[in-house]
Amino acid sequence: SDPAEFLDPSLGPKAVKQTRQQTIKKYKEMEKMSKDIHDEVIQIYPSGNKNVIVEFISSGTAPDGTKWSLPICSILTIENGQIIKDHTYYDNP
Repeated sequence: SDPAEFLDPSLGPKAVKQTRQQTIKKYKEMEKMSKDIHDEVIQIYPSGNKNVIVEFISSGTAPDGTKWSLPICSILTIENGQIIKDHTYYDNP
């Protein structure tokens, strides 16, 4: 939805509202940092009537050529066919 609520270590310790344009900008910046960024969905778990949990591995190559891989879990809340909340968890060193 526009806006949607995001809880993501890259955005700070608290949930924030982000517009669709802000979300697009974030993912474009990620792609600039790792042109081959890729997410592999491991499993999708339904949770109640409005939530889905997505377990995936994000991977790519850093600007210095180092390969990286990061396990991630996102809890998505969906209403009227749109994601209204995206609470994402991963280790943010």
